[in-house]
Parts: sequence; C-alpha cells; structure tokens
Amino acid sequence: MMKKTAALSFFAVAVMIPGIAAADSGEENEYLIQFDGPSEKGLLQAFGVEGDDILHEYNELPVYLVELNDGQAEDLENHPHVVSLEENAEVQALNQEEPYGIGQIQSDEAYELGVDGAGMNVAVLDTGIDASHEDLEGNVVDGYSVFTDSENSDPYMDGNGHGTHVAGTVAAVDNDLGVIGAAPEADLFAVKVLDNDGSGSLAGIAEGLEWSVQNDIDIINMSLGGSTGSSILEEFTDLAYDEGALVVAAAGNSGSGYGFFNTVGYPARYDSAMAVAAVDENNQRASFSSTGAEVEIAAPGVGVVSTVPGNDYAALDGTSMASPHVAGAAAQVWQAKPELTNEELRALLNETAETLDSTYYTGNGLIQVQDAIDW
Repeated sequence: MMKKTAALSFFAVAVMIPGIAAADSGEENEYLIQFDGPSEKGLLQAFGVEGDDILHEYNELPVYLVELNDGQAEDLENHPHVVSLEENAEVQALNQEEPYGIGQIQSDEAYELGVDGAGMNVAVLDTGIDASHEDLEGNVVDGYSVFTDSENSDPYMDGNGHGTHVAGTVAAVDNDLGVIGAAPEADLFAVKVLDNDGSGSLAGIAEGLEWSVQNDIDIINMSLGGSTGSSILEEFTDLAYDEGALVVAAAGNSGSGYGFFNTVGYPARYDSAMAVAAVDENNQRASFSSTGAEVEIAAPGVGVVSTVPGNDYAALDGTSMASPHVAGAAAQVWQAKPELTNEELRALLNETAETLDSTYYTGNGLIQVQDAIDW
C-alpha cells in the first residue's frame, strides 16, 4: 500500500489529502520523495522522471517534489533507496474569529526593562505579511514565497489576512497606533507558504522551513497544522530545531468541550515543536483548543485584536492567535538571555509558565515573560 500524508489542518489551516487513483488510471499527481542519502537525478530519470516533472529540489535534505503517474509512484515507493513517498497534500486557512494578551503573558512588564525582542529574527510561515501596514512598517525586513504565480509570488502580499494578523501579535510596532506586539522590536520574516486563499501544501511548508534554516532564523511560528503527520514534514521540523531555531506551532482548533480525546495536530505534535493551546482572558481553555499529551504551553487565543491588511485591525479566535504570543514572548526572553540555546530557552519557558488546569488541556500552563527573565 502506498504511503500518503493525510489531512493536515492548519490553525490557520486545514489540510486535505487527495486520494490516490488506481494504478492503471495514468493520472499524474505531485509527490514528495525522500531518498536514503544524497541522490543523483539519474535514479529519477530511470523511472522517466526528468525535466518539468521535477518541480523542486530541496537542498538541506535529499528530498524532491516531483510529478508522477500512478505506475511511477508505485515503482518508486518500492525502491530500496526511497525512504518515503508521500502525496503532496493541500492545506487551507482555518480562522475562527476574534488581542489583549500582552499583559496576560507579562510582555508589558518586560518592556519596562527595555526587553522588546530587539535583535531577534522571527519567521512567520503563513499567508504572507502586509509589510506596508502602519503597525508593522519597518519590522518586516525580508520575505520569501514558495509560489511562482503572479498573485502569490510576493511574500508581502497577504490577500488572506491571516499572516498579517499573526505578525501583529508577534511584533506590531510600539507607535501609538492600533496595537502592540509581544516583541515590537523583533525582525519579522514573511515566509509565504499559504496562498491568498489560505491554501498551501506539505511541500511548501517544508520549503519554508528550509528557507528559515538557510537564513538563520531564531524563532519559527507556524499557525497552521493538520490531523495527520508526514515523515518528511517532521524531518524538516526536526532539522530547524536541530539547527538551533525554536519552533512554535498552533496545537489546533479541533478540541471538544470536554477535551477527552487527543486532537493535537501536526507539526505541533512533533517533539521538535512547541504545541500551543489557546486560553481566554480568564485563563480558561478555549473550547475549540485541541487537547492531548503533546500540548506544551498556553497563550491567549480568544478575542485577539491584531493587524490585518489595509491598515486595519480585527479580533480573531484560534490557536493560530495563541502561537504568535509564544513566539513573541520567546523573542523577548531570548533577547534578555542570549546565552541560552533553543533547548534551554524552551525548558525555561515551560518551567516558568503559570500552572493552569489540566496539562492535557494547557500543558505546562500560561507563558510568563517576566518570570522567565527573572528566573
């Protein structure tokens, strides 16, 4: 049976995996293929995969994005030098609705000490960022898009709004306008892995993670995720963490009222990512917030006001909104304690979190910036 990645839902995002057609249909689909080491294109060529069939070659891992018919996919999947063959899944933005959380996570206390994220790099893997927004201007210093079509090739064109909202929670400027982010002096990097409709793919997220590694990003925020994992996506998430980045990901919006079941999505479920749950202004778990043993920490995710394109603002709900609170808080603490490794920073954030209710709901509790700095 051919391996395939199943539904990734991204918080900002839900992922849906197209089914694999019968082997004799001759239909072509996109696949991510990983070899067991540096591979020559000759192996792909031996199976008739060359030229335009090779859509992207990754640099940091022996992975290709290719177009295969069903026969090629079946043959390659059984080849001894192929570690993984996964159909390229689509992802979609999944906003709920409706920030106040700056005081709740103690970011404002750290401002008084001059701790505002200065010198820290934060990549927002999302729908892009409106870099011209009055409350983000000057903080968005670079960008990259995984898309080549004219509507989506500009990483600073956020036709959806989700990425700009996430960016504002991380680092909206302290300028007496609109809102302020947790780390208002941090440098933002717009890594567009979701298009203006909020759709993307596993391949795009992997490419965004690779770009972040190659550009020495300190903190990676992924307000996106899915209900089924991908070994290749896990490899790239692990790579980013192994290279020294702190990887922060939304736990998911698939929680039920009682939260009996493990609904944490991917990539948040991976060991190399911090899975962030959402709480309201009273530190109660949001009913939509995914639950499970992998939930690591919590942050405000209900009624979060932040930036949206066109010099505007909106209030949204979701673990998509909680995750950037943690990314911004991490930037503040790392600025104050630059000697820490990403692993040590992660441990400190967990150790100093304010204990809430069930660890199954909110992990180690509500992230606390000043307590982490004072530790």
